[in-house]
Amino acid sequence: MSVPSTAPVVEIRDVVKSFAVGSNTITILKGVSFKVNAGEFVSIVGPSGNGKSTLLNMITGIDRPTSGEIIVTGKPVHKMSEDALAAWRGEQVGIIFQFFQMLPALSLLQNVILPMDLGSRYSPKERRERAAHLLDMVGLGDQAHKLPAMVSGGQQQRAAIARALANDPPLIIADEPTGNLDSRTSHDVFDLFTNVVSQGKTMIMVTHDKELARRVPRVVEILDGKITRDEFIGRPSWAGY
Repeated sequence: MSVPSTAPVVEIRDVVKSFAVGSNTITILKGVSFKVNAGEFVSIVGPSGNGKSTLLNMITGIDRPTSGEIIVTGKPVHKMSEDALAAWRGEQVGIIFQFFQMLPALSLLQNVILPMDLGSRYSPKERRERAAHLLDMVGLGDQAHKLPAMVSGGQQQRAAIARALANDPPLIIADEPTGNLDSRTSHDVFDLFTNVVSQGKTMIMVTHDKELARRVPRVVEILDGKITRDEFIGRPSWAGY
């Protein structure tokens, strides 16, 4: 079990995000501020359209704020160039999507190897060995050479978790990672998340699943573009359900 340190992995300072829609301006995030320390597991909850995924896009550098500051793993993400962001993201952030985003022509093993190839991490032999180890860790050791279409949605999401861990990033971001899974598979995937956090990773998860959100030690609720709740529940996320 890891113990969160006092050093923030993510620091959001007065972030505003607005979009122009015709002649109107719509503000999605309205002065959001919060910190996430190393080793924390945080769920971000709230109704659709209230800024949860937009906030994740700010943290990962996929989108930029209209104003405010975003410091992630010590880097001012809001100021970085696209090339610098791509390199930083490959080393520092693992992203897990709702729709898996597995490359269909590559095997599960090759999908997990790909981030290491792109980031030039490890030797070719080490990449293959690490990918095999990660797939084994998520229970897919015997499925490594199958194409994504040959396995279930839950197995694809497990492979996506392995891929997110490929470059050993300190921060894992998950956007509705169980949204396309049945209840039992969702709980299995969540158990993998708690295992990842127990090994020292920091994790931020957007979810609509209230039951899963209740198992996360800290809950941040966003409503109408503002944080309306930031509560440390204090119950270990691996305590069962």
